Amino acid sequence: MRPDHFFTKFLTRPTMQSKAAVFCIILISVCGLTLISAQADNLFWVGKFSACRPGGDFPPGWEPLTFKKIDRHTRYELVRDGHEVVVKAISDASSSGLIRKLTLDLKHFPIISWRWKIFNTYTKGDASRKQGDDYPARIYVTFAYDPEVLGFADLLKYKTAKLIYGEYPPGSAVTYIWANRTPVGAILPNPYTERVRMIAVQSGNRHLNRWIQEERNLYQDYQAAFGTRPPLISGVAIMTDSDDTREAATAYYGDIVFKRR
Repeated sequence: MRPDHFFTKFLTRPTMQSKAAVFCIILISVCGLTLISAQADNLFWVGKFSACRPGGDFPPGWEPLTFKKIDRHTRYELVRDGHEVVVKAISDASSSGLIRKLTLDLKHFPIISWRWKIFNTYTKGDASRKQGDDYPARIYVTFAYDPEVLGFADLLKYKTAKLIYGEYPPGSAVTYIWANRTPVGAILPNPYTERVRMIAVQSGNRHLNRWIQEERNLYQDYQAAFGTRPPLISGVAIMTDSDDTREAATAYYGDIVFKRR
């Protein structure tokens, strides 16, 4: 079962039970959080892992994400790589993630920046098929339910979901993936749901075992993917998983930050 099922659980198959439900409940729960619409600084740090100590706790707000029906979990730990502390993820036919709940307005912080490193892609990885929907590294950004961009039928589904679960499920998500063979720059729907659009930032084995610095205009990427303005961000996650392909991967994630224009 894929984490992208948190959309289909609520909107297409109400009886489905999967890691998607956990992903939804944790990632969209923003009660008590401060809406970050403007601040004096030009940076908003989502994950300043470099300020942590190896083997220590993750930055405040970051939590493990595990799934009831998946016994094998990806292992995440803070390690020193070169001169900085980063997140190391080891997946072996497993799936879990790290998440941070937040509410952020992309009108003020449209740029997302991070760096990552992997050592292999998946032989069976295929972004167009459910059986290949695993990635050695990805950055997952979910967006809040926005009634203004939904049709009448979807509005009813979302209202029903809120009555049942006490929270609206995310309205959409953008996933930056390190793909196997998908062309860099391609935007495609997740094979489980069109509410998740995947963007291949890296693909293939050209940059293996090398730190790659990424910077994307998430506001523009959302518009290109969905054809509309982005709602408020509801959460950010990192995930290295291999439960569908049954392969193995090791990945590293550096600091994640949002920037003004």
